[in-house]
Amino acid sequence: MRQKAVFVVTRSTRPSFGALIYFAAAFAVGSYFTFAAVQGDYGLFRRVEIAAEADALRADLDKLNAEIARMENLTHRLSDDYLDLDLLDQQARSVLGLLRADEIVIR
Repeated sequence: MRQKAVFVVTRSTRPSFGALIYFAAAFAVGSYFTFAAVQGDYGLFRRVEIAAEADALRADLDKLNAEIARMENLTHRLSDDYLDLDLLDQQARSVLGLLRADEIVIR
C-alpha cells in the first residue's frame, strides 16, 4: 500500500505583530530603568558625586575643628584661671594700640 503525502500547513516563522510590540515595550522599559540606574537621581554617577562631596565636607569639618581648637586654646589662655602674659601683651598691642614707655613707633 502506498501512503499519501500529507502536507501540514504551519504558521509563518515570522513573529506576529503583537510579539514585536511586546518585545519593543519590554526593551524600552528595560532601557529606561538602566538609564535611571546609571544617570538618575539615585544612580551610580550621583552616588559618586555624593561620595566626593562627603569627602570635601569631611575635610572642611576637620579644618573647622582645628580652628575651633585653636580658638578654645586662645580663649582658655585669656581666662582668669590661666593668664599668659605674652598673649595678653600681644592682644593689648594689636587691639588697643598700647605701647610701653621705652618703645618708639615708626609708621
